[in-house]
Amino acid sequence: MKKQPRHDFYEIQHSQWRKSLLLFLILSVFYFVGVALVAVVILFSLGLFVPDTSFPLVNRLSTILWAAAGIAVAVAALHFYDARRFGAEFIRKRLQAAPPDPSDRYHLQFANTVEEIRLACGLPRVKSYIIPVFAINSMALIEKDKTPSVIVTEGMLAEFTRDELSAVVSHELAHILRGDTFYITLVCSLANFFERLRQAAEPDDVPQPIGSHPGRKYEGGQILVFLASSFSGLLMHLLSMLISREREILADAAAVEFSRNPAALARAIYKAHVKNSFVGDFNLTYSPLFMVPPESREITDGLLSRIFNSHPPVMKRLRLLADMVPATPGQIVRDVREGYKQREKARNILTAFEEAESPAPDRSSPASSDPPHTGKTWEVRDGQGRWQGPFSLQEALSLPFFSLRIGMKNLQENVMATAQEFPQVRAGMRRLYGKKHIDPRHHNRCPGCHVPLQENFYEGVPVKTCPRCRGKLLDAALTDRIVARREVAFSEHLHLKAQEFQQTFMQNPLTTRKVTMATPTTLYCPECGHKMLPRPYNYQYVIPVDKCLSCHKIWFDADELEILQILIESR
Repeated sequence: MKKQPRHDFYEIQHSQWRKSLLLFLILSVFYFVGVALVAVVILFSLGLFVPDTSFPLVNRLSTILWAAAGIAVAVAALHFYDARRFGAEFIRKRLQAAPPDPSDRYHLQFANTVEEIRLACGLPRVKSYIIPVFAINSMALIEKDKTPSVIVTEGMLAEFTRDELSAVVSHELAHILRGDTFYITLVCSLANFFERLRQAAEPDDVPQPIGSHPGRKYEGGQILVFLASSFSGLLMHLLSMLISREREILADAAAVEFSRNPAALARAIYKAHVKNSFVGDFNLTYSPLFMVPPESREITDGLLSRIFNSHPPVMKRLRLLADMVPATPGQIVRDVREGYKQREKARNILTAFEEAESPAPDRSSPASSDPPHTGKTWEVRDGQGRWQGPFSLQEALSLPFFSLRIGMKNLQENVMATAQEFPQVRAGMRRLYGKKHIDPRHHNRCPGCHVPLQENFYEGVPVKTCPRCRGKLLDAALTDRIVARREVAFSEHLHLKAQEFQQTFMQNPLTTRKVTMATPTTLYCPECGHKMLPRPYNYQYVIPVDKCLSCHKIWFDADELEILQILIESR
């Protein structure tokens, strides 16, 4: 009778600790060979170049070997402890994985999915994390407190349906239940140890000697760094030979048992295979952790591939899953393409600002009876000793040369002193440092129309919109989520507007300026009140947007966010 697999998480973890003793033994042998070889070479060299020094006899050689064994065990124990204690955390931080944002609809769906599958599997606790990249992939780790975690990319949340996401989470939890995750996390952390040594040995800013070549680095221990990196790669290949390729096939089968949807898992694996080329600050050391390795296109069923690759070929996995449907791998691929077509048809169409019925905003006449820059009662002494102004307090604190030791004059009270002596200035600076608006009366107002902003959602991301000019305020870190997701489509007028923008501005990025204004006005951040500066969205897409360098918010004028999405989607 076939033995039933165990589903007791704690029992599996206990068995994996016993299995990890094999890794410790391999490390000890590896270090023993390395230390003993170095010691023998040093003594042999002394015998050649130092007079009256001969090669050690057998009894002296045995002493050296015992000493090498002690050193090897000590170093292996330190290496093993470091990998188990800090390995998973280092991998998460390097990939910039962060917990789900509860205010984001996509993130909340992922967290709920993990919780649902966790309850179905009987696990006591599972953490969830998200890597902010467009690639499609997933992985699982075991933390130092033995808590498992499931990690997916932002691209996966944007591209997957609910049943595909459930199948992926089931796949990762199957690895955890089978004990694969503990072992693979430990293996990757062991090999990753030398990568951490290399980073520690290569400081970012090292002063170069006078007269040295500007492109040359004069860093100490370059040879040791090279040897450590080479050793890391060799160790990874040796340890990867111990990772069975069949674990992915068994995890696929267990995931189908949990989700009851082999077609969804097959579609998910194929999507990851097509779009998984880059995942954060990726290192090949992490390949065994992912559902589909980034080099999956090069994996075959050949002998060398079986030895040095931790995953089976993707088409083999698709064929096994398709047989459960039943279907063929070709039908799975066609279903993926058909799903993309249906998704394109279901997208809501957004119109340009000119197509809307609302009138264009007139920034010369604020809509609010309480304009944000009234009360210009401050003058500021510049670096040449000249008085500049008058300014409002918000404008004065946003001056590029402003400091608390600069001279200021309150025209209303006719008082002149240093900036730090005015209680209004000190209060404004305290609010600015606390990420609060300098003037609470003007918090959460459109920087152009000065009307209150409305809270809304755009492709699952919380944004603040102006009901009059259709501008959008959102956190800079959330913009990539919108770019990755494709809930909305765009009207023909918006496409023409994006094409015109590309031809006019992006072909000459050095002269890029604001599209909607010939003479840009000064905008102040609705969140903190600091002056917003026109900056390109990034160096690849030089669409000029207004960025607050204090609270890291971005203000998109009407249609700017939509133009950015069109240009990226049609690249």
